[in-house]
Amino acid sequence: MRGGLSRLIHALLCVALALLVGFLTTRFGFRSDWSANGRSSLAPQSLELLKRLDGPVEVVSYVGPGGTRRAEIAGFLARYQREKPDISLRFVDPADDPAAMRELGVSEGGEIDLRYAGRSERLTLLSESLVSNALLRLSRREERMVAFLAGDGERKPDGEGNADLGQFTRYLLNQGVRCVPLVLGAGARIPDNTDLLVIANPRVAVAAPVREEIVDWVERGGAVLWLTEPGENAGLDKLAEALSVRVLPGVLVDGTGASLGLGDPRFVVLAGYPVHALTKGLELTTLFPQAVALAQLGAPRWQLQPFLRSSAQSWTETSAISERGDSTVRFDENSDEMRGPLDLGFALSRLSPRPDRREQRAAVIGDGDFLSNQFLANGGNRDLGLRLFNWLLADDSLIQLPPREPADRLLQLSPGRTTLIGVGLLLALPGLLALIGGLTAWRRRRRR
Repeated sequence: MRGGLSRLIHALLCVALALLVGFLTTRFGFRSDWSANGRSSLAPQSLELLKRLDGPVEVVSYVGPGGTRRAEIAGFLARYQREKPDISLRFVDPADDPAAMRELGVSEGGEIDLRYAGRSERLTLLSESLVSNALLRLSRREERMVAFLAGDGERKPDGEGNADLGQFTRYLLNQGVRCVPLVLGAGARIPDNTDLLVIANPRVAVAAPVREEIVDWVERGGAVLWLTEPGENAGLDKLAEALSVRVLPGVLVDGTGASLGLGDPRFVVLAGYPVHALTKGLELTTLFPQAVALAQLGAPRWQLQPFLRSSAQSWTETSAISERGDSTVRFDENSDEMRGPLDLGFALSRLSPRPDRREQRAAVIGDGDFLSNQFLANGGNRDLGLRLFNWLLADDSLIQLPPREPADRLLQLSPGRTTLIGVGLLLALPGLLALIGGLTAWRRRRRR
């Protein structure tokens, strides 16, 4: 009787202890990351950034309910929410309103919109580096001013036409970058508060005083982005000379587009990029319709680094190509055509002549269509454009996270050792457990 009561009391105490532990876990939490290199926790740089964010962060994920993608995103962002509880996550199914999603520029693969302090930035991939750096850019309070040269038929920064850049500049505005058209008349100067001057494909020759002011702007240390096109006759030879860049004749043709189903050989698709801070980690393909190849001058006054390069199957086609494409287009060895790989994007940097002696940056790209309303949603065009403007605005002092790859756990075993381990697990270990069980049962019988 006393033994039964003792066992009952013991069971009740165990149940009470379990209930107490369960209650305490709802009031107090403890978490420890034992993964290799701490891969399941945020890096110290990200933790420091979250401490500096003094307002709520809203995350909107455009992902459908099917599959495991929502759970993966929620699990990843839980790391941030543990450190900053006012980070909210909301899922939107793109299939509920496809028209609204197209207007927002949401791709079918799903995107993640980070919103903080009235600004937003959209990500197509998810990683700690991308999320933390996006939050860092959104936390910067100063507004940047980008002037788009206007008056000579350039692409309009606020236009809604297929060739204009209105959709892209709205993304820039969400990041605190204001884009305004700039008409330069005789004797006019580029305002000193301009952070970046953009020349987006003038359709007619730029007036001589304007050309002189643009070159003078560069020589004064101003940042510039020049988007040029095949056959463009804007009279910007002095600008090309100041930037140590030469525009090659003809249109860039790439044979790899045929394997992707592109009928027009003038559509250049890039899936790999030369090593540069601009394209670091960019894994998306980009599309460049009707691009022109570039080359650097023999004695450049800048440090020139290509960041866009065509494949070995490309060349500069100097003959006319129909708009529907021409499957008979071939490289002509007996002409002045040049065979690829060819550069179509240069990033330039040098020590600024301004008193602050900061780095002066410029970029030249042999295509402007990739940022236009018509082609912005293709692949990684928007991502590349945002990277480009961040770099030109010297807004790339980002969080550098150390690589935290899992430790190498590969065991190299000889066939003999593999057999020995198999025999031990399949025969020896079960036999040992059976022997111990038998001995225990035999001893209990003897005691009775």
